[in-house]
Amino acid sequence: MIITKFVAVVLIGYILGSIPFGVLVGRRSAMVDIREYGSGKTGATNVLRVAGKKAAAIAVTFDFLKGCLAVVLVGLIFKGDYSMAGSSLWWPTTNAQVLAALAAVAGHKWPVFLKFRGGRGVATFFGGMLALCPPAVAFGGSVLVLTAVLTRYMSLGSIAGAIGTYTILIPLTIFRGFPIVYLVCALVGAIFIIVMHRDNINRLMAGTERRLGEKVKWAVNPMRQD
Repeated sequence: MIITKFVAVVLIGYILGSIPFGVLVGRRSAMVDIREYGSGKTGATNVLRVAGKKAAAIAVTFDFLKGCLAVVLVGLIFKGDYSMAGSSLWWPTTNAQVLAALAAVAGHKWPVFLKFRGGRGVATFFGGMLALCPPAVAFGGSVLVLTAVLTRYMSLGSIAGAIGTYTILIPLTIFRGFPIVYLVCALVGAIFIIVMHRDNINRLMAGTERRLGEKVKWAVNPMRQD
């Protein structure tokens, strides 16, 4: 029974993560497929460059919420299954929450609805981590925003924010008793985000990375109505 629930958690998290809000918002607001412009990714940063601030705000909100919702739904699926097995590492609900969060990030990156071509999973990662550990996201999110504002590089902000989320969880785990699986989740997420930004890292080192506020140039879409 527990195994069935774990499988359900992973599938639900993945399906939620696969919902391509960036693409849907881009088509609705700018009448374009954002995957054909800019970085080709489905995340809010590319939506910002292609479709503008309002569309990006909507996209990042929903991408964030699908990570959060994936974790929240675990409480419903595992209702009553709160037994301990030696330590918090084996707490079914806690482990399931982490699996749901990571599955949502995987779904965003490899969405089944878009032939497995998605975004980098930053907003979805932070949404899942918020449902798991709000203090870690408060710190990591602040690092992300501060870095992005000061440097105007969203990619650098995303990487710094993910690392910050993991870093703050080390003392929270040691001194405040937070489940170690939260730390593992943050570590996996941080590594994933760094790897997904490897092309950005190369451009940052070469000085060719696009800054926030720079829009991509694209031909007028015949479907778009001004």
